[in-house]
Amino acid sequence: MMKKAMIAAVFAALAAPAISAPLCDDMGFAGLLAKCNRGETINLLLASGQPLGQDVQLQSGAYYKLEITADGSAELAVEGPSFFRAIWMNEIVINKIEIRPMAIDSIEFDKAGTVELSFIAIQPGNHVLRIPGSTGDSQSVTISIQ
Repeated sequence: MMKKAMIAAVFAALAAPAISAPLCDDMGFAGLLAKCNRGETINLLLASGQPLGQDVQLQSGAYYKLEITADGSAELAVEGPSFFRAIWMNEIVINKIEIRPMAIDSIEFDKAGTVELSFIAIQPGNHVLRIPGSTGDSQSVTISIQ
């Protein structure tokens, strides 16, 4: 009986999600927004008939920027409610205007432009950003938060 309980405890520990840590140890006054805690910028391209981008792996607790650029070839959007719920969004910058949203579901471009989102990855899992209504694999990216 005791042996079964110990084996069950080991399997439960192995099945538990891995604990993630920020990218640096000494973040100082800025906390999670510290420069040493920033990952690489993620770039996506909204262009008619072109791939959206590459799949990305992020670290939970780290600070990132996501730049989405539309080339104006079509009216296109990107949606990803699962992703947008798995992050804490610091701000969205459009034409040097900073927006501090509570939540978003999608972003649509009527013409060429760039939007920059800065955020902290929070909830581990695989989250998809896609062009709404599209079915091709190249029209979506998977963002994995570890």
